[in-house]
Amino acid sequence: MLSDIKKDATTRMQKSVDAFRQELTKLRTGRATSALVDHLKVNYYGSEMPLSQVATVAVTDARTLTITPWEKPMVAVVEKAIFASDLGLTPNTAGTTIRINLPPLTEERRKELTKHVHAGGEDAKVAIRNIRRDANHHIKELLKDKQITEDEERASEQDIQKLTDKAIKDVDDVVKAKEQELMAV
Repeated sequence: MLSDIKKDATTRMQKSVDAFRQELTKLRTGRATSALVDHLKVNYYGSEMPLSQVATVAVTDARTLTITPWEKPMVAVVEKAIFASDLGLTPNTAGTTIRINLPPLTEERRKELTKHVHAGGEDAKVAIRNIRRDANHHIKELLKDKQITEDEERASEQDIQKLTDKAIKDVDDVVKAKEQELMAV
């Protein structure tokens, strides 16, 4: 019972950290990466499809992404999806190839993105603390039902706290790494 609670808490905390890390890949730094457009959906013959399933996305150089749709009619649809996205990027089309040049970030934009990263980190920490609260609640229920002793309760809560501290440290490390990436000119 206690091991199940700990295992569940560990899994859920790790998923929170991974989700936060994944969310940050969409954040635009000065460097080109295919992860920038991974979340884009395009209308492919009436159904929404991820961009990666209708085109090839490649990083040409440090500041250029190249998108090559597999079908010629998809070029305009992909362009439209890029314009409609929240990325603020302008695609340049040459035949069937779409190029996206990433402009260098201004100092003001870097600071704004850093604040966004910190806010996301706080949200991830809140989610982790909620998981800790749920796990501790389950432990207290077991104590109330006399399925565990008070010593087991205390030890389990300490274990859950250690898991929480580790997950929060992971989030802090992710925030710090992304902040350094953003501030690198």
